[in-house]
Amino acid sequence: MVVTVIIGLLNAFTPQKSLDEFQDVYLVMELMDANLCQVIQMDLDHERMSYLLYQMLCGIKHLHSAGIIHRDLKPSNIVVKSDCTLKILDFGLARTAGTTFMMTPYVVTRYYRAPEVILGMGYTENVDIWSVGCIMGEMIRGGVLFPGTDHIDQWNKIIEQLGTPSQDFMSRLQPTVRNYVENRPRYPGYSFDRLFPDVLFPAESTDHNRLKASQARDLLSRMLVIDPERRISVDEALMHPYINVWYDEAEVNAPAPGPYDHSVDDREHTVDQWKELIYKEVMDYELVYNTPGGGVGAGGAHGTPNTHAPPSAATNAAADGDPDHRPNHR
Repeated sequence: MVVTVIIGLLNAFTPQKSLDEFQDVYLVMELMDANLCQVIQMDLDHERMSYLLYQMLCGIKHLHSAGIIHRDLKPSNIVVKSDCTLKILDFGLARTAGTTFMMTPYVVTRYYRAPEVILGMGYTENVDIWSVGCIMGEMIRGGVLFPGTDHIDQWNKIIEQLGTPSQDFMSRLQPTVRNYVENRPRYPGYSFDRLFPDVLFPAESTDHNRLKASQARDLLSRMLVIDPERRISVDEALMHPYINVWYDEAEVNAPAPGPYDHSVDDREHTVDQWKELIYKEVMDYELVYNTPGGGVGAGGAHGTPNTHAPPSAATNAAADGDPDHRPNHR
């Protein structure tokens, strides 16, 4: 099965006819109806919220299987169609796991930034899981969970709600960071029942899936864990009762196209050398895909239809941009 949760590349070309003229590259991708920022403003039932999260987690698993960390998951980087099909896009900050090049705190839009990134610790693939937790919480509340004005305020917003982390976590911080964190007021945090009360959720589903607010809260409590060593993994999240009603082995474990060759990230080139390399890449692509008999772009442009998606998505109003037909904000 082809991986279809990652945005597909339909075409790549340049209007310039020579290396000397080369200035522009056009990437043509799939047309979607809305991004998740628009969907968040809607009253999603449990089935749609669960299914959207399932697809996000499938996409993250496929990326991680190829050795890639997205590092910038946020609602504007997730797009949907009216049939609830979801795609992940924008890999401008994505990096391969296990490289020193990726260990920078200036990743992920602040609101979705994991604690280990804020505090300058080393990090791994599960920074993406924290981001999914923030997105899920935003889908439930209808607003950003941790709206920090800078990285210090971001940390404060997190501990005010989730509580001050354990001493074991503190011991892994750099001395100067640890000194600051330990001298902050200590917060007990709130229970997830209080952070996400029943009133924020839709009515429990009446079909055989029986998805519940308590299941959603439990999943959130496992993703929004300050200590990355205790945070749920993508495989564990996919098996969670709130998610695994959609589990399809062929989707979850679709073979990755192969590990990403991260050597390109480590190369040192002049601007002119990079220009020449990019131009050659585009020309090679055009030769294969933009000539008679050539195929569609990488990844399978249109993917395969969803066979177990909810019967109708809550994204139509977002796609149409018609506020009169948009469900009330929570």
